[in-house]
Amino acid sequence: MRQFLLFFLIVATGITFVSRLFYLQVLNSSTHNLYEDNAIRKVFDYPKRGFVYDRNGELLVANQPSYDVMIIPREVKPLDTLEFCSLLKITKEQFIKTYDKAYHYSPRLPSVFVAHLSKEDYAVLQEKMRKFEGFYIQKRLLRDYQTSIGANVLGFIAEVNPGQIEKNPYYKMGDLIGKQGVELSYEEELRGVKGIKFIQKDRFNRDIGPYKDGKFDTLPKQGKDITITIDAALQEYGEILMQNKHGGIVAIEPSTGEILTLISAPTYNPNLLVGRKRSRNYTQLYNDTINRPLIDRSLQRMHEPGSPFKTLIALAALQEHAIVPEGTVTCTGAYHYGGRRPMGCHCGGGSRDLTRGIAKSCNSYFANAFRKTIGKYNDASHAMDVWSDHIKSFGLGNFLGYDLPIGQPGNIPNGAYYDKWYPDFKWGATTIISNSIGQGEVLVTPIQLANMTAAIANRGFYYTPHIIKDIENQEIDPKYKEIHHTTIDKKYFEPVIQGLNDVYNYGTASFLKVPGIEICGKTGTAENFAKVEGERVQLTDHGIFIAFAPKDDPKIAIAVFVENGYYGARWAGRIASLMIEKYIKGEVTLKQMEKMVLEKSLEEEYAKPYAGKPFTINDGAKVQGLHLKADNDQTN
Repeated sequence: MRQFLLFFLIVATGITFVSRLFYLQVLNSSTHNLYEDNAIRKVFDYPKRGFVYDRNGELLVANQPSYDVMIIPREVKPLDTLEFCSLLKITKEQFIKTYDKAYHYSPRLPSVFVAHLSKEDYAVLQEKMRKFEGFYIQKRLLRDYQTSIGANVLGFIAEVNPGQIEKNPYYKMGDLIGKQGVELSYEEELRGVKGIKFIQKDRFNRDIGPYKDGKFDTLPKQGKDITITIDAALQEYGEILMQNKHGGIVAIEPSTGEILTLISAPTYNPNLLVGRKRSRNYTQLYNDTINRPLIDRSLQRMHEPGSPFKTLIALAALQEHAIVPEGTVTCTGAYHYGGRRPMGCHCGGGSRDLTRGIAKSCNSYFANAFRKTIGKYNDASHAMDVWSDHIKSFGLGNFLGYDLPIGQPGNIPNGAYYDKWYPDFKWGATTIISNSIGQGEVLVTPIQLANMTAAIANRGFYYTPHIIKDIENQEIDPKYKEIHHTTIDKKYFEPVIQGLNDVYNYGTASFLKVPGIEICGKTGTAENFAKVEGERVQLTDHGIFIAFAPKDDPKIAIAVFVENGYYGARWAGRIASLMIEKYIKGEVTLKQMEKMVLEKSLEEEYAKPYAGKPFTINDGAKVQGLHLKADNDQTN
């Protein structure tokens, strides 16, 4: 028996190998093996990317054909490099650099050699491609922007990077992916699903036809069309009003949380980031350090809220029974506290109740309201926690949960925040009194201000702001239909809203009335500091304005922020009134106001601090009694 053992082992081993080879080559034809098989060429069929429409059905983003020259490095044969470079309109140095990059990625997998050929270049090259083995042409679809507006909203598409490929195996080298805006937020819905064809090759590496008659081929699945909440006409009008200015505008429909406009200025034409010039144009936009058009100021610009924040000071004080609407404060032109330098006020002085305090933007009234709210509790730290919770219930101090990929949380301080600032000092309401007028450690973004305004317009609740209105054959995220209630009882909103209405009736925006529309609004000014050659310098103040209309059936809530815009009513208030009239009436009758906004450029004011010197916005450091602002232009 032992004499046959070696024979049986050899036979058993042979049967095992033969069986395994039979299984791999005949029985098993899994997709995984098809991808790994070097004798089969994989050709991807890219789907049409979904279209993007505005809330009224206007087409904003479509597709256009493009052609990429692909390379499989190991299949490249000697070629006339100069002729090939001439056809591709590249240099020999670019050829060598791109070839090395492709070979480093993978000698046997295809990657993009030259992207986005025009139809004309494709037609010329196609006739001669047979001369250049290892190269082939891949048809793709690029974005075709039917508009010149909304670049920050729409975003753009660009080639995936290695990190994205590693994170998501769906993508291959040379694939396009959404970058910024809705192109990024809704990438999975818009992109569709690639189809694939498997081509059998012979031993000379020549294509001989579909593998197994196309049994494993798949068809591309077209991306889904989406409708966004933006009103294209209002967006365009707002961008026109913000020409030659820096800042942001956000408008929201209070009854749904749908974002009507999301404007960042300066902006750029989204068509700049399409095609072979995309990379060069992107570099130019990125290197524009004064205008910084790639920063979405409506989502990323953190700043002090100024006087619009007084509305929340009042609501928190009412909820905490620290004040009553009819209670008055006598303003002498300044608020005196704790033996410190008095807080100045420009309301004109006199007796102020809640509504007149809002209408005239009386610093003394709101400093008193804030002081009483914090002073209600024996422990200032606990009092600030209570106050902070009220303020945060309006969506401030967090990212809100909207469906856009960037943003800033802002800052709403609590007790722990000041305990850390003053570890050896018994701080209280007077230490941080500048919060009462929106000039302390509170930081907000324009979208947070607009959402706060919508919550006030709704008398105490809001929906998460969102940019998506409809997805083809798919429900939108149900969280955008959930109501978020503030901590303030509904009954306390009416006197505050009346005060906001009186801002237009006889207050700080009385010259901004719109015929036939009852508007509630609030002016605001935020101090503006910078470091020039290491020294802290005060610059022209930023202008802020919030508003909603109509008063009793709000259709639009808006926040406007104009950098170096002086006081709130000067530019921000005018823009808000014009936007409201445009949206509600569909036309603008305030032609003189419109002319003034369109003809004035603030770019000169914005650029003054630079004057060829090192310039740094310096926000957030705190000096006792003085408040700088936090770095406004961080990205998240």
